[in-house]
Amino acid sequence: MSASARSVEVVVTGMPVPRWRARVGRFCARILAETGYDEWEVAVLLCDDKRIAELNGRYRGKSGPTDVLSFPREEKIAAGRVTGDVAISLPMLRRNAASFGVTEDEELKRLLAHGMLHLAGMDHGRGRGGPMLALQEKLLERTQAIHIMAE
Repeated sequence: MSASARSVEVVVTGMPVPRWRARVGRFCARILAETGYDEWEVAVLLCDDKRIAELNGRYRGKSGPTDVLSFPREEKIAAGRVTGDVAISLPMLRRNAASFGVTEDEELKRLLAHGMLHLAGMDHGRGRGGPMLALQEKLLERTQAIHIMAE
């Protein structure tokens, strides 16, 4: 398998690059491996509310910012391969964490896992239930000791 068969690129726009950026890629790779995928080519965009609102409007027809968006590529699940892009608003992440009473690190891990599962072709449908969200929480339990944002 080539090195490019397992890549996670992390891009930051609209804000300073956080020191923990590399850990985002390693966490995404861990989630994909834990889910049973052998190959992945994923890009993660960490951005501000303005950029994610633009993406939300353009691709979902919804106004305003959201926390996470996933964009699977056409060849997304060919032979155990996951490809696509995930965008996360860091300001929205911070507001979510405060609202839900969790750490920003925990919320980041939840949004990354959520985005990776969508790239893998999973969908939670409407509401709070579903196998995807159950798997997401199971993955978060397994990776509880991993800290992305901690210095």
